[in-house]
Amino acid sequence: MSCCIYSCSSAPSFSAPSASNRSSRFTFSSSSRPRIHCAFGGTVAEPKVTAAAEPLLLNAVRGKDVERPPVWLMRQAGRYMKSYQIICEKYPSFRERSENVDLVVEISLQPWKVFKPDGVILFSDILTPLSGMNIPFDIVKGRGPVIFNALRTGADVDQVREFIPEDSVPYVGEALTILRKEVDNKAAVLGFVGAPFTLASYVVEGGSSKHFAKIKRLAFSQPKVLHALLQKFATSMAKYIQYQAESGAQAVQIFDSWATELSPVDFEEFSLPYLKQMVDAAKRTHPNLPLILYASGSGGLLERLALTGVDVVSLDWTVDMAEGRRRLGENIAVQGNVDPGVLFGSKEFITNRIKDTVRKAGRGKHILNLGHGIVVGTPEENVAHFFEVAKGLRY
Repeated sequence: MSCCIYSCSSAPSFSAPSASNRSSRFTFSSSSRPRIHCAFGGTVAEPKVTAAAEPLLLNAVRGKDVERPPVWLMRQAGRYMKSYQIICEKYPSFRERSENVDLVVEISLQPWKVFKPDGVILFSDILTPLSGMNIPFDIVKGRGPVIFNALRTGADVDQVREFIPEDSVPYVGEALTILRKEVDNKAAVLGFVGAPFTLASYVVEGGSSKHFAKIKRLAFSQPKVLHALLQKFATSMAKYIQYQAESGAQAVQIFDSWATELSPVDFEEFSLPYLKQMVDAAKRTHPNLPLILYASGSGGLLERLALTGVDVVSLDWTVDMAEGRRRLGENIAVQGNVDPGVLFGSKEFITNRIKDTVRKAGRGKHILNLGHGIVVGTPEENVAHFFEVAKGLRY
């Protein structure tokens, strides 16, 4: 009988500076072939049974020593994958796909089975809670979110109910519990929620928007009405974070996609206080739950994003990673931030951009990701290459 130990990596590795000197240059070594060491003998000792190690992503966020940055990609489960397209043909309604436990689990696991990312995120939508808050909506192919009765008055806001996740979206909890068992701590299971201002933007505008005129009119002419709506979302989304954590999510990402449509002074009034409420509430019941905050186009608000109390700020690609790291400081982890368009480039180009991003992020407290979700039409083989290179890196 023989005992074989597989070591090293077939992808490039690199050395990195200490956490106290993140601006130092990285030196990448050339790739090396995997090495297999075997010991031969008449008997083999039984392996020692130990508790499952914490997922790499959690260790990185908490500032522990890790061998490489963990990697997952926003929208890693989606239309660029042929397997997902097949499901869409059979189940054309997005809400059906995202509100059926079996489909949610299957779709969430598709990238896990192919690429083995370090984070497996729930397949869902930030608008999923709306029905449980008495806000009817749909997600229409080619059009996006549609709010059937946009909220514009105090009377409209009064009709919004408190969100009770276990009653309104039990399939989310069931799916997270199953995902946690399926992934088995080999990666972190991620949940996510929408931030109050972004959710308010959708329900006031009636869907997606280019200029956000309706919600700004409400904010600047009837601020009490908007604050009342934001408060309901803050309370409800805090409960949603807690519910996801109790169901199996090991980290939760908060999407405040439209908060960057606000000026800094308006962000401080209409977004920041409600984000802080959510974070504070979640931390009271789940103090060790990592919270990630993503806002696209956030370069002008980075320092304010850090004031929310989240553990990780996810940078979009318009922010230089080294500058973002410097502005946020070393006490907060960062995520990102390769331009999703890079995945349309050559494999060499993708490799170089990954290395550049990781070099600028420095060692530790960094989750490698894109600066936004994977774009429809991205070659699946290029996504595979992204993960292959990323998982082969070494500090």
